[in-house]
Amino acid sequence: MLAKIYQPAPSAMTSGRAKRHWVLEFVGKTTGKIDPLTGTKRSTDMREQLDLKFETLEQAVAYAKANDIPHQVIQNQKVKRIPRSYADNFAFDRKLPWTH
Repeated sequence: MLAKIYQPAPSAMTSGRAKRHWVLEFVGKTTGKIDPLTGTKRSTDMREQLDLKFETLEQAVAYAKANDIPHQVIQNQKVKRIPRSYADNFAFDRKLPWTH
């Protein structure tokens, strides 16, 4: 079973850029079946339910190699942030018109 190692995207409700953790997540080969009573997906493989968290990428890769887990590292794309201030919303020479 293949595992993917990645950094989850930050929540849309946060603006901080603090250090984030790395996740090792197992990717299932089966689609599972839908439980007719609850409508949720069921699987007989417990590894699909695991998400292991690590502080660094090196720790996650070392864990995967130590336990003979085939893995794939997915790097995040860097987000280009445009610095703006709150006062720019009320500037006289504003480039974009108000939408409300």
